Amino acid sequence: MRQMAAAVFLGLASLTAAADAAPRPARIPDAALVQATRLREQALASDLAYRITESLTTEVGARLAGSEADARAVAWAEARFRALGYDRVWKEPVTFPVWERRSERARVLGANAQALAVTALGGSPGGTVEGEVVRFADLAALEAAPAGSLTGKIAFVDFAMERARDGHGYSTGSRIRGRGPTTAATKGAIGYLMRSAGTDSHRMPHTGITRFDAGVTPIPSAALAAPDAMQLARLVALGPQRVHVTLDCGWNGEATSYNVIGEIRGSRRPDEIVLIGGHLDSWDLGTGAIDDAAGIGITMAAGAMIGRLPRAPARTIRVVAFANEERGLYGGKAYAAAHAVDIAKHIVGAESDFGAGRVYTYRSSAPAAAQAADARILEALAPLGIQAGPAGGEGAGPDIGPIAAQGMAWAQLAQDGTDYFDLHHTADDTFDKIDPQAIAQNAAAYTVFAYLVASMEGDFGSTPKPPPATAAP
Repeated sequence: MRQMAAAVFLGLASLTAAADAAPRPARIPDAALVQATRLREQALASDLAYRITESLTTEVGARLAGSEADARAVAWAEARFRALGYDRVWKEPVTFPVWERRSERARVLGANAQALAVTALGGSPGGTVEGEVVRFADLAALEAAPAGSLTGKIAFVDFAMERARDGHGYSTGSRIRGRGPTTAATKGAIGYLMRSAGTDSHRMPHTGITRFDAGVTPIPSAALAAPDAMQLARLVALGPQRVHVTLDCGWNGEATSYNVIGEIRGSRRPDEIVLIGGHLDSWDLGTGAIDDAAGIGITMAAGAMIGRLPRAPARTIRVVAFANEERGLYGGKAYAAAHAVDIAKHIVGAESDFGAGRVYTYRSSAPAAAQAADARILEALAPLGIQAGPAGGEGAGPDIGPIAAQGMAWAQLAQDGTDYFDLHHTADDTFDKIDPQAIAQNAAAYTVFAYLVASMEGDFGSTPKPPPATAAP
């Protein structure tokens, strides 16, 4: 009998221990939902996100990472956080190589002589090249070209990016930009042209970063405006065409910029963080309104509106204006490295970096124990016209991607990007493209989301991941 009783006791103890170890279901209190409803309506009626975006694009303008304007943007962000009443404001250094653009020209030579609208790709070297153009329909066709077949020639990838609400066509367009120049160089090409990774039909080429593999000699690389790419394709169809390209651009040492961070401190669990933000830098052609001054305006405004409450939510709202996203996620990587020991304290992260179109879906990486709480967040977002997004997949924004890869939970408030790639990385990315009602809807969505997670009982599943194993020598 004693042995049986002991066995029963041990069994009950094991069950109790297992129950204690199991994640407790997360819960959003009714009072928090009531407050979130008030915040939602206040945010919808506010023009704060719009005015912040206007301020950044007007007072600073384009903000190429490492430039004088980038330094002014950092000072602007610090001052703006303080003016908005954030409890704590600081900056963390981010160092990276500097790329500069000075001028760019391209021209068809010979019987059909005419100028082409081009822009250098970020990371391209400067130089002047002249040669016969070889057209490829896509990156696969370029990759299939025989070794040495492009010696002394200029490769031209003429791929038209697909328009989509979720912007999925950009994965192909950005790969052509990122891999095309290296691939062309390995085939012997002296230069590289591509139809811009964009969905517009204007004579405004789209820039963006490219990279060359180690051991590959970089070649001058540029993007053509869509009409010019179509024009060049028609010319090539008539017969061989020679093109002259001159780019004055290139790498110029290193610079240190900063992730600028503002916090609305939590009232009961201030060491637990709800992370939101966007990136502070932009390309140099426009004023970086949709990419990504809008994300800065949306998330700064969301934190500020929560900060105006008589009592802060339990957890801290942390807004990060990330440095140098455009040339390699330097700010996001630096943040992940600096805060790697605090993964579990980062309850969830969400980033606004897809313009200012209305948020239309919401999804997250919430585990089973947080699904009920996640459903209540969606319930509070529904009056904004937001529905549940597709389950699974990756949804972390670019700058929060590095820390999400280390185990931080993420959420995605997906914006309508139907026309985002009409403007993306062009001279047409300017403040007049921001719709005041749409950006207010974004700010309302981020305000509701951040407030409810900051008020939630339980957690969202952030768990540090072990570092990847290294192969034995």
